[in-house]
This record gives sequence, C-alpha cells and structure tokens, in this order.
Amino acid sequence: MPDAVVIGAGPNGLVAANLLADEGWSVEVLEEQAEPGGAVRHNREVDADFVSDLFSSFYPLAAASPVLARLGLQDHGLRWSHASRVLAHPLSDGRCAVLARGIDTTASSLDAFHPGDGDAWRRLHEMRERLGPDILDALFTPFPPLRATARLGVRLKAAGGLRMARTLILPVRRMGNEEFRGERGKLLLAGNALHADLPPEAAGSGGFGWLMSMLGQTCDSSPS
Repeated sequence: MPDAVVIGAGPNGLVAANLLADEGWSVEVLEEQAEPGGAVRHNREVDADFVSDLFSSFYPLAAASPVLARLGLQDHGLRWSHASRVLAHPLSDGRCAVLARGIDTTASSLDAFHPGDGDAWRRLHEMRERLGPDILDALFTPFPPLRATARLGVRLKAAGGLRMARTLILPVRRMGNEEFRGERGKLLLAGNALHADLPPEAAGSGGFGWLMSMLGQTCDSSPS
C-alpha cells in the first residue's frame, strides 16, 4: 500500500505527489484521462508545425512559485516562454486590451483609449512593487501563513492601510470601475481574475485580477 494516493494528475496533484515523494513517501497518482497534465496540456492536431494550448497558456503564479522552483523542473526539460505581448482581451469592434511585458507599452495602450488610465495602471504596478513579495509569500506558505500575513499587515499599514486592503478585497468589476475610466484597464483586470476562476462579482476577485496582471507584467510565462 502506498503512503499517499493523489487523485488527479493535473499540475496541483503532480506537485503534491512530487513533494511527498521528495520526503520519502511512496505515492500513487490516479488519473481518469489518458494522459497527465490536467489543464496544462497541448498538442499539434491543428497543424503538425503548430503547438496549440488545449486549456490554458498563462501561468504567472507557477512561474513565481518558490514551491515549483524547488522541484528543479528545469533539469527535466521545463523552459518558460516569455512573450513581449503577454495576453489580450479583444472587444467586439476589433479594439484590444493588451498586457505587454513592458509597463510603458501597457500604460500607453491604456492611455490611447482614455487619457489617464496609463497613470492608473502605473499606480497599481507601484502597489505590486511594495506588496507583491509579501502577498506571494502568504499565498505559497502552508496554512495558516501567520508570519507571512503579519509581514503583509505591516506592509499594508505603511502603504495606506485600510484603503489598500479594501482595494484588494473588492470584486474585480468594482475595482475596475474605481481605478479606470476607459474599458481597457477594466478588461485586463477582469480577464486576469477569470484566469483565477473567480467571477467578476466575487469578493477578492479584484485582488487576484490585480496580482495576475502584475505578475504577467513582470514574469509572464508559459511552459515549453
């Protein structure tokens, strides 16, 4: 009998199984599908020269994860692909909200549709510079993340306290309306909240939309 049974060979299940195995546990992984990978899979069925992502292709939390980094997957073939244009959310009239790796490019694209939205994006990016490391530490620390949360509380107090905390727990629709006047900035936040499987009216979806956007801004990645 194995020491542990992991149900599902998606990225979370595989990481858990590998962490347990590294601690000396015997682990059995069960998967219903014909191949592992969960939502992180691709194939060449469209064209032999074209790799198509079947479900997802944007993994900023994975690229930033210290847990994943400790697995040493680069020694087994993992390489992160960095696109100069990270992702886009097109409108029905052909216009497009684009998150670029360079903050100047992203800010300029927002200003092109509503002057001032570029500066609003820069303010959100400055908030990520101040709080991002502590938020990631809290996310990737085993529950309950007491020390990481305490450090984050100190940072929040220094950065504006209750107002900053309120912004992070807002639904993404409300956060977008408060931060931006035009559509593009709102689209980027909302689209990235949806990458985290959070609906636009859910409390905290604004914080996740902001975090995913800002991670993509600086360490956008898809595996190859």
